[in-house]
Amino acid sequence: MASPASRSDAAAAGRLYLQFRLGADRYALDVHDVIEVLPVPALKRVPEAPAWVAGLFPHRGELLPILDLSQMAFGRGAPLRTSTRLVLVRYRTDGQGPEQWLGLILEQATHTLRRDPAAFRDYELDNGSARYLGPVLEDEQGLLQRVSVDQLLSDEARARLLPLRSEPV
Repeated sequence: MASPASRSDAAAAGRLYLQFRLGADRYALDVHDVIEVLPVPALKRVPEAPAWVAGLFPHRGELLPILDLSQMAFGRGAPLRTSTRLVLVRYRTDGQGPEQWLGLILEQATHTLRRDPAAFRDYELDNGSARYLGPVLEDEQGLLQRVSVDQLLSDEARARLLPLRSEPV
């Protein structure tokens, strides 16, 4: 077990993020949003769903919608490699309301890194419907952009994929 001093040193060093890629670009999810990281399983396809809905995944008695973030962002599916992962995340409508789970297929989601959240800076470009794309940070490896799980779905997509439940998962 970590000592109180080592926990405060870690907190001072910044917040922990799961790093992943979409093509050649680096992105990060706050690990507080991450429930579990798994290999990509076989998924039940959803007929007539948007191309970025990779399918459904049964997990602990629930059917979770799985989104291919590469398909959502760039219109091409994530390559299925050993470093491509299914990342189960906590989703709340704009950070409020009941917690629901969904899955994200992410490329090269195999490393974590610790960064100061204040080091990420907003940029002046309009993200359009990609409101999930957050501020960026420049480090020795280039640019790293935060992704906000709570901003992933439009109102229409949320209504189709995450019907309201009376209790959190």
